[in-house]
Amino acid sequence: MNQEPGLRTTEKSEKLTALSVVEAARAIQGGSLSAEIYAEALLARAREQSDIRSFITIDEQAVLAAAREADKARSAGASGSLLGVPLGVKDSYLTSGLRTTLGVSNLKDFVPEHDAGVVSAVKEAGALVFGKNNLVEMSYGLTGNNGPYGQVKNPRALERVSGGSSSGSAAAVAAGIVPAAFGGDTIGSIRVPASLCGVVGFKPTTGRWPRNGVAPISHVLDTTGVFARTVEDCELIDQVVTKAPASTASEKGNLKGVRFAYAPKQYLDLVETDVEARFYEVIRRLRDGGAEVFEIDFGDEFSALANMTTWNLFFRETMEAIAGFLQDNSIPTSFDEIYRDLKPGLREVWQQLVLPTGSKWLTPGAYHAALTIDRPQIQRLFTEAFATSGAEALLLPTTPCTAPEIGKENEFLIAGKEVTFAALAKNTIPASAAGLPGISLPMGKASNNLPIGLEIDAPTGSDRRLLTLARRVEALGISSL
Repeated sequence: MNQEPGLRTTEKSEKLTALSVVEAARAIQGGSLSAEIYAEALLARAREQSDIRSFITIDEQAVLAAAREADKARSAGASGSLLGVPLGVKDSYLTSGLRTTLGVSNLKDFVPEHDAGVVSAVKEAGALVFGKNNLVEMSYGLTGNNGPYGQVKNPRALERVSGGSSSGSAAAVAAGIVPAAFGGDTIGSIRVPASLCGVVGFKPTTGRWPRNGVAPISHVLDTTGVFARTVEDCELIDQVVTKAPASTASEKGNLKGVRFAYAPKQYLDLVETDVEARFYEVIRRLRDGGAEVFEIDFGDEFSALANMTTWNLFFRETMEAIAGFLQDNSIPTSFDEIYRDLKPGLREVWQQLVLPTGSKWLTPGAYHAALTIDRPQIQRLFTEAFATSGAEALLLPTTPCTAPEIGKENEFLIAGKEVTFAALAKNTIPASAAGLPGISLPMGKASNNLPIGLEIDAPTGSDRRLLTLARRVEALGISSL
């Protein structure tokens, strides 16, 4: 980037750390920004923000060496849609030559020999792995509390949780350390922290993005995804990861002819007053922008069915999924060793729900019903709702509240009702159960000055259309409401 006369170093650094993925890639490719200078600014930011614990591992020398190579490649005529752009990677992803812990202490020295599929894809496009983001142990939690590597703090308010399990990824983007970071979403682990930290979080249709080389929880529910500053960044990264053609959509702002639905009985039955008010303000903004927004009802059984089915699959598939992943990737530990090393509260959950000897282990019959009856029923309800109403997408508050205080996440109030951290995923769970694509956008702040997220869900496989719609919604300025 060309230096402005008299620009102070701190101002230069702030401009660099505020760049989006698209802006950084364009500047590096165009020669107005050196990848090395950009990496240096981000590394400095990471040191300044180290107290939020958004990263477990950063190899500074490796980052700078890779940035220099990107600069040399560009000078030699190389191109790549992400050339020289450093990205954060959740520490559940395998990264060749860079420590991967899965968030547990007994893998503190493990260095994989190959990359996860998503990492390989972005490296091919010229991106650099900036570091490995902190996460809840084995991605098992919604608040960002990791025993061995520390509680991830919310950059918007350090006394608040970041959300989880992709806690460090969301926090790193919110703190300006990286322009984007990868996460995983099984019940809401991208969308929840995106909402609480005030960034964009994109969960693709389940199975759309590669999952190889990423520590699993449930083969039915898991999906990889990304946090970024803008929807445009998500579009670019989705294009790279899926090798899809570049988007030609140029629609912005005007939503004339777009039909959105919302379901207050299912998604607004337990939300803070501030969240509800902000959500209805967004609806007004969308209508002013030309969209048709109308109410639908998924029925009395929908929420309970989605909640039961999702948690049943989540817990029931964990042991087999993790054991298989460890074996298939020659990871030097076992399921039993990981279980023994978990923090006490999480170990107790696994003892009851994840181990076949547990008192709440799902029986084979109930598991079969969840797969063949319950989940297909949730998918039918979504399919019928979209088809009958003609809606292109569903709107909802991503989380029913803003970020709880650290240390109080197991007992806090939403609209006067006492809840636990599980309530943070109340609204994200149905899309997970059905495998729908979803994206969380910042929609302003509550009266406590903390972020609130707007989730937009779309029919299975309509990811590119969802991103186009989200970009047009974003262009209406809802983040500054």
